[in-house]
Amino acid sequence: MTTVVQETAPRPARGAEIRRHELAAFLRSRRERIAPEQVGLPRGPRRRTPGLRREEVAHLSAVGVTWYTWLEQARDIQVSVQVLDALARTLRLDASERAHLFQLAGATDPTPAADCPSVTPALRETLQRLGPIPACIQNSRYDILAYNSTYARLMGDLDAIPPEDRNCLLLVHTNPDWQAAVVHLEETRRLMAARLRAAMANHLGEPAWKMLLKRLEESPAFRENWERYEVVGNRSKTKEYLNPHVGHLTLEHTDLWLGPEQGARMVTYTPRNEETRERLEKLYRLAQGS
Repeated sequence: MTTVVQETAPRPARGAEIRRHELAAFLRSRRERIAPEQVGLPRGPRRRTPGLRREEVAHLSAVGVTWYTWLEQARDIQVSVQVLDALARTLRLDASERAHLFQLAGATDPTPAADCPSVTPALRETLQRLGPIPACIQNSRYDILAYNSTYARLMGDLDAIPPEDRNCLLLVHTNPDWQAAVVHLEETRRLMAARLRAAMANHLGEPAWKMLLKRLEESPAFRENWERYEVVGNRSKTKEYLNPHVGHLTLEHTDLWLGPEQGARMVTYTPRNEETRERLEKLYRLAQGS
């Protein structure tokens, strides 16, 4: 009597296959809910596909059509965090959906949209206790990890910006409110690019830094400054802003480092004159809804 032994796939392989199929189904469902008009595409009289076509998602995400098709077919292919980030933006995923996408792909989301354990409840309370003084916590990549209500209204409405887009360097190149608020915009852009290059020396090849640089290089102004290869260290400086609610503000920018390494820092903006102090008080009251 011959015994037939039925081979079974290793458990990890089965788990990976299940995740690939879940990822494929999730991408299809998110693609089908996005109307062409939402991403600036014409609907056309012959469109039968609900939502976006695969080739449209691929084009908007700057990936190959064949590669994206394989992804929706649950094929065993490698997906970089840069591609996942691009797909999340194209498909307009909210924070929970974005986290789900990265989890299904077995990847770690490197953007500030993910939870940041270094920003403790004590630090968040400190930000709020500063009251009229605009303050935030940033990392060396200019991601805004936490902020108080006054800082949220310093250059527009930061609460309305998706967490993954809350990056100072990105905002001064892409956000009209931030661009209008910064008095010395070109000088600020050049200085920030130089600081980013200096900081990036310790993070070459890291996915989050590569993702940010790829997004910034879509801006001609950034590319021009980046190609100067200038580097600048950190220092306190005077900043001027035109706030849409209270007018001109002259502030002293100070970095307060939160550890021995120059990574995360608390950034504060204290008034340089009495007029600015009064205007910050007014901005604080507005931010509190009073």
